[in-house]
Amino acid sequence: MAQNERPRGVVTLDVMPPGSRARVVRIDAGTRALRRIIEMGITPGTVVEVVGSYGGPILVRVRGVVLALGRGVARKILVEPL
Repeated sequence: MAQNERPRGVVTLDVMPPGSRARVVRIDAGTRALRRIIEMGITPGTVVEVVGSYGGPILVRVRGVVLALGRGVARKILVEPL
């Protein structure tokens, strides 16, 4: 599969509605952003829950911790809705 192709049913984290859960499939980011995202505990296979998405940062629960992600960062995280 080419770098820009998405598997069927996979979306970016920024389009998930509040209250939804998803499994991280892939992170399409440069080295620095990828490192930061991984340091926050967001890795492929991890389940995330969208707590809030009201125009500003997206609030997600990951491994029991609520994180605020900017929309640009959330667009780099490809997830499969559960």
